[in-house]
This record gives sequence, structure tokens and C-alpha cells, in this order.
Amino acid sequence: MYSKKIHVKNATGLHARPAADFVAIAAKYDSNITLKRVDDEDLYNAKSIVMLLALGLENGEDAILSAEGADERDAVEALSDLIDSFTE
Repeated sequence: MYSKKIHVKNATGLHARPAADFVAIAAKYDSNITLKRVDDEDLYNAKSIVMLLALGLENGEDAILSAEGADERDAVEALSDLIDSFTE
């Protein structure tokens, strides 16, 4: 398993458009990918738009992005870079 702490800096958080972009990238990887708030045990499937919207990460929040599988490192790094690019 490979994990990385991410920071949401998009003014509107991980709302519909960024979440859809996130899921589209996540779907390209074979690994199981999850997101969770820091200090929370609830895991959210990062390949599900419904789950990401339910997680509702807002501007300024930190989360743990994890992947498990053959391409876990590539998946986490690509998705982390995507989150960093959301700065509207």
C-alpha cells in the first residue's frame, strides 16, 4: 500500500467538476484507491463520484490518499498532482 497526505486548496473543495476529473483519472489505474480525512477511519472509494461527493472535502482540509495494487505509487502520485492543480 502506498499513501500520501493531500491538501485541498480549491476554493470550493472537491465538488462535482473536480471530483469527476479525479474519478476519471482514478479509473485508469488497476489499484484500489481510497480517500479519508486525516484522523478519520471512514474510507471512501476514490473511483466513485458518489463516494467522493459524500466525503465532501472542503477548502483547507487534509486527507489521506491511498492505493493498493500493482500501480499504487503511480496512481497516488497522479491523483495528488491533480488535487494540487485544482486552485480555482
